[in-house]
Amino acid sequence: MSDGNLEALLAAVAFDRDGLVPAVAQQHDSGEMLMVAWMNREAIAETIATGRVCYWSRSRGRVWRKGETSGQHQHLVELRIDCDGDCLLLLVDQTGVACHTGRRACFFRAWRDGDWHEIGMAYLPPESLYGR
Repeated sequence: MSDGNLEALLAAVAFDRDGLVPAVAQQHDSGEMLMVAWMNREAIAETIATGRVCYWSRSRGRVWRKGETSGQHQHLVELRIDCDGDCLLLLVDQTGVACHTGRRACFFRAWRDGDWHEIGMAYLPPESLYGR
């Protein structure tokens, strides 16, 4: 992608006062909602350049390449933006699990009958993802 095209892409994004925009990751072929994270200009640019999804980690204070520690990568299939430009939808091909708890997706709890119920099983123990 040329620098001009990248700037046009970034100009359409309505970043918040911290320079961030929420990004929803969805499995491209099944429609499964995997996770929500934040992106800044650098994370979007690297994602577009490499095809490997990167986010801004608020806890680490830096760009976080999904899977850099866990090996559970996301590869970008398509980037979409909402009508206001203040939220991104990333259609991805997820390798392994998306959630730091070892589950396929972060949305593994459902409010049912007045209580939270776990509806998604853990595929991997979290310590196997992060060596803890």
